[in-house]
Amino acid sequence: MVFSSILFLTIFLPLFLLGYFILPKRLPVKHFYFQAASFIFYAWGAPKFVFVIFFTTIIDFYMVKKMNTYDDPKKRKIFLLFPILMNLGLLCYFKYANFFMDNVDWLFGLIHISIAPMARILLPIGISFFTFESITYSVDVYRKVHAPLHKFWEYQMYIIFFPKLIAGPIVRYHEIADQLQSHLKYDNFSNRINGFVRFCIGLSKKVLIANVAAQQADSVFSLPGSHLSTAIAWTGALAYTIQIYFDFSGYSDMAIGISKMLGFTLPENFNNPYTSKSVTEFWRRWHITLGNWMKNYLYIPLGGNRATKGRVLLNLFIVFLLSGLWHGAGWNFVLWGAYYGIFLVLERLTIRKKPPSGAVSYLGWIYTFIVVVVGWVFFRQRDVYTALAFIQEMFSFDFNHNYIFIYNAEFFFILIVGLFFSFCTMNGKIRMFQDKLFGGTAGKGEMFLFSILGIAAYYICLVSLSNGQFNPFIYFKF
Repeated sequence: MVFSSILFLTIFLPLFLLGYFILPKRLPVKHFYFQAASFIFYAWGAPKFVFVIFFTTIIDFYMVKKMNTYDDPKKRKIFLLFPILMNLGLLCYFKYANFFMDNVDWLFGLIHISIAPMARILLPIGISFFTFESITYSVDVYRKVHAPLHKFWEYQMYIIFFPKLIAGPIVRYHEIADQLQSHLKYDNFSNRINGFVRFCIGLSKKVLIANVAAQQADSVFSLPGSHLSTAIAWTGALAYTIQIYFDFSGYSDMAIGISKMLGFTLPENFNNPYTSKSVTEFWRRWHITLGNWMKNYLYIPLGGNRATKGRVLLNLFIVFLLSGLWHGAGWNFVLWGAYYGIFLVLERLTIRKKPPSGAVSYLGWIYTFIVVVVGWVFFRQRDVYTALAFIQEMFSFDFNHNYIFIYNAEFFFILIVGLFFSFCTMNGKIRMFQDKLFGGTAGKGEMFLFSILGIAAYYICLVSLSNGQFNPFIYFKF
């Protein structure tokens, strides 16, 4: 089930919220109801894999609980390694087994040896996200950042929490541990209104902007290379640039909004990334929770900034190479990670720590945006050679192509709208307005107006979805 489906918007969410709000304010009652709804939400699209989550959470919880009874570092490491290896093992099996076997088959094919085909392994929805969250629980308790949970249903609540279960944000254990006990204090009318408005903003991003851009991106990226020109290639790349941002940030907004309505505060996942003035800054603003996870659970253990300069650069490159592989089992994702790793290493070597100002900052913004748009081509095209050919066409300056591209007025209008909302926070006053809206500090009159606009947006999105033109979220497959 996805947030922007008719089923979710007209049946699941209203019934869930109605039941949640009328239940007595007691944690066990609320949490068991929440878990039941979360299992239904997940099982709707992947019923077989519910058991994977259920049994791994049992093992995780009791292994970490046992680990916490020891003070001996060696014993603690033993009980730390088992749940980490189990979760990473499942992730590798489900996500990378097909990729591994495809490459083995290709290598044997070079020497004209055929091997028996292996049955394709289905990927559990959202496994990359809840695997990382399971690891944070084990590591945070091992590091004594936070005490473990005392009851199994509390831990399962953390993992199965449906707003962020399938596509994040990736919530580290210590960020939500205390909220599992205290969130009812913040379950009030103000947060419900703020959460509803935030949900409607995310829904509008997905349905009214990302879905329109997706249709154009799909039409361009499906064209044969002989039909491409520079203008067509840039149209497709920009369409996908808008699609993936409003698709993924829209999902994050909806997850944050639903959680806010229930008294939870999830971490922000995007901070106007297309306004960045360097690639390094872009990755501080894009998929923030993944960046924080990689920094705390991979980059720092590798040595972080404490090592020699050469090792720091290597650590940075390794992190982004693995980040690319985390996004998908394909050489295009490996290349995408290496692509960003190279830019980040070069920026670490050449750019001063003091942020640029004036005209230089705008040159940095143009450079960063071009790097990002080109990078999304690697992300979108699963075949590396096709991606490279597409990028070559983007910079071929071929404007005299025989293929006539059909002008899509709706898309170009949405493209302008998407670019405006991507860049408008470069204006200080608009940025302050956004912070006020997202931060829940708007006055009662303003929130009343926002709630009316939210209801209108909700209705418009329902009408738009009713015509059957719906695209699933991009990050569901990761």
